[in-house]
Amino acid sequence: MRLLHTSDWHLGRAFHRVNLLDAQAEFIGHLVTTVRERDVDAVVVSGDVYDRAVPPLTAVELFDDALHRLADLGVPTVMISGNHDSARRLGVGAGLLDRAGVHLRTDPAGCGTPVVLADAHGDVAFYGLPYLEPALVKDAFGVDRVGHEPVLAAAMDRVRADLAARAPGTRSVVLAHAFVTGGEASDSERDITVGGVAAVPAGVFDGVDYVALGHLHGCQTLSPRVRYSGSPLAYSFSEADHRKSMWLVDLGADGSVAAERVDCPVPRPLARIRGTLEDLLADPALVRHETAWVEATLTDQVRPADPMARLTGRFPHALSLVFAPERTPDAPDVSYAGRLAGRADQQIAQDFVAHVRGAGPDEREQAVLREAFDAVRADDALREVAR
Repeated sequence: MRLLHTSDWHLGRAFHRVNLLDAQAEFIGHLVTTVRERDVDAVVVSGDVYDRAVPPLTAVELFDDALHRLADLGVPTVMISGNHDSARRLGVGAGLLDRAGVHLRTDPAGCGTPVVLADAHGDVAFYGLPYLEPALVKDAFGVDRVGHEPVLAAAMDRVRADLAARAPGTRSVVLAHAFVTGGEASDSERDITVGGVAAVPAGVFDGVDYVALGHLHGCQTLSPRVRYSGSPLAYSFSEADHRKSMWLVDLGADGSVAAERVDCPVPRPLARIRGTLEDLLADPALVRHETAWVEATLTDQVRPADPMARLTGRFPHALSLVFAPERTPDAPDVSYAGRLAGRADQQIAQDFVAHVRGAGPDEREQAVLREAFDAVRADDALREVAR
């Protein structure tokens, strides 16, 4: 069986101030063409179909168009909701859409109930694990603590139990939206840290033939059977070096996996350039970036006048301007923002406590901080569900 694995469409998202709807529509057309021309047997979409819980009407219309075009091909599609989606909204009409071959899996209770498709070699069971917000599903899954690993492990126990009851030789595919250990993040994924831990080990998914992951925006291979497709478009300058693609996966009669990357259309390349303003305006080596979306980091000691206006004179698609003055050896080497970059909320809070009172929090106080952050995230998740 030949699968096309994609995820993280983020329909409705902009890139800085640039509307990406046309680029997203071009990607949908490319996906449909790939399905038709490469004899794809099933499409899997591993979450974050939309960029937010209440997407703009134009994004809903594009999604509707995608569903119709995939259904017209007669090729089954299995989709799950991600942490950006409203599971309830995305799942509306799921029962009716099943009849058209579009299988939306947004209810955590259905983790152990697969979509079963067949080829010449027998059945393939597709298990959809939508994004599982630990605080919201902990009780339903019967786990003792809030965390991504225990709830995903409980969901996979249901998958393995169902698979064990099926005919020998039944192959299996799991769709999941999670941060799996070994994956490389970018700046455009929403933080899903719980209890100070965001990642789950890949071993949670043992026992199935292929795991189609979503959430991280870079295309990545964690093992031959566990892969991220990544987002089809870049949504931050941290993705400037990404090669945006989908996975074309051949699932053999014995459950073996062979995968090929299928590149996605690039609306405009990204470039990150750094130097003084005068150097950036004069450097002949930067000619190749004059048609790119540009993030410029200026290292001038004194902020120059009208820097963005001058930059766009040479780089008309410059979108982001960062100031990082070069410092003398005896000056602080990073800004406050730089000191916070890449640090977890928990660590920032602990450092703040240490700064204010001269000593960091003890283990009990760290636990209180952790519980407070988890409560805020759970409250945010509940508000997303209610919206």
